[in-house]
Amino acid sequence: MSIQAADLDFDIKKAVVTGGSGFIGSHIVDFLVDVIGADTTVYDNLSTGDRSLVEHHRNKTNFHFIEADVLDLDTLEKSFGGADTVVHFQANADVRGGIENRRIDLEQNTISTWNVLECMKRQGVKNIAFSSSATIYGEPETFPTPEDIAPLQTSLYGASKFCGEAMIQAYCEYFGMRSFIYRFVSWTGERYSHGVVYDFYKKLKASPNKLEILGNGKQNKSYLDVTDGVNGIMTAIAKSEGNKNIYNLGHDDFINVLAVADIICEEMGLTDVEYAIEDPNKDRGWVGDSPVVHLDTSRLQSLGWAPTVKIEDSIRATTRYLIDHPELTER
Repeated sequence: MSIQAADLDFDIKKAVVTGGSGFIGSHIVDFLVDVIGADTTVYDNLSTGDRSLVEHHRNKTNFHFIEADVLDLDTLEKSFGGADTVVHFQANADVRGGIENRRIDLEQNTISTWNVLECMKRQGVKNIAFSSSATIYGEPETFPTPEDIAPLQTSLYGASKFCGEAMIQAYCEYFGMRSFIYRFVSWTGERYSHGVVYDFYKKLKASPNKLEILGNGKQNKSYLDVTDGVNGIMTAIAKSEGNKNIYNLGHDDFINVLAVADIICEEMGLTDVEYAIEDPNKDRGWVGDSPVVHLDTSRLQSLGWAPTVKIEDSIRATTRYLIDHPELTER
């Protein structure tokens, strides 16, 4: 990982990372443990995370692992003892899951965030970095979409994240906390474990001659390489001045779903793949899916950050990573 943010100054001595054994969380842990040298605790129930992603830190004195759920308030509070920063990246990661399981986003995104904030208050932890989502914008009319757009919700996932943002801001106002809220596009890169590249790769492994594509395949979306994403997160923490900070975190460019499929097929060495389009008149993959995701990142870029990895290059690298790590799609 090329760390642009390594030259910045950080006042993080002891951190807890919820969801720290996940795709993004594990990269945050790498930065905290190895670059900053912070005493870092991973708090994860391993429902979607993989402990092997942080296993290389196992024998380091500034690394600790707690296998527990954020809904376990007592264990969560104890884990925050002495910490100055919480990186709250635990969440339900399946945007579509709320259609069938209408409690999962409430419990894993909204209630879990209240639990984190309440335990921070009880233990005197003052800083929180929170993984929100571009889905909170629903279907905006302005592209690239800036942070000051008033969102209208189109998914339970987006609504649950927006609730989390609101509670964080309220706790900051009441108790003098400081927050860094990041509205993400989809991320790609090493350790990638869910999303369109994962889904397409897994489908093509099972059926190399045919790929089913939801919607019409023309959905335009930005993607961000995990290296750029971590740099953006840490740049904001180091250089922000306010106590309630909200940043879009995405790419200047975007790509449509059919182009993503083309790249994956090329990297897998597949030719003459039939694309089975669900419906040429359907502009989204599922209820709550936004056909266009392209965020205005000028606020974060004003701090000196910018994406450096092209979307196509990151998708290619992600596909190669999945090829080299078959266990990720076989577990």
